[in-house]
Amino acid sequence: PFNPRTTIVFELSGPETVSLKVFDVSGRMVRDLVQAANLGPGPHQVVWDGRDSLGRPVSSGTYFYRLTAGGFSETKKMVLVK
Repeated sequence: PFNPRTTIVFELSGPETVSLKVFDVSGRMVRDLVQAANLGPGPHQVVWDGRDSLGRPVSSGTYFYRLTAGGFSETKKMVLVK
C-alpha cells in the first residue's frame, strides 16, 4: 500500500524501448508514466504520484502497472490507501 506516491523500480540488462502504464481494476489506463522511452542498461525508477493523466488525484483502490521493455512485459498490483 502507498500514500501519496509510490516508486516503481526496475532494471534493464541492455538498452531497451520501455513503456510503463498504470491501469485501474476495470482495465482503463489511468496514466502513461513512460512512453516508449529508450533507456540504457542498469537500474531505473519511476514515481507515480497517484494522479491520472489530467493531473487529478485518483481514488483509493487497487491499480496495476504494466512494464514493457523490448519483448518483456510484466504486470504488478499496487494499492493506494488514502
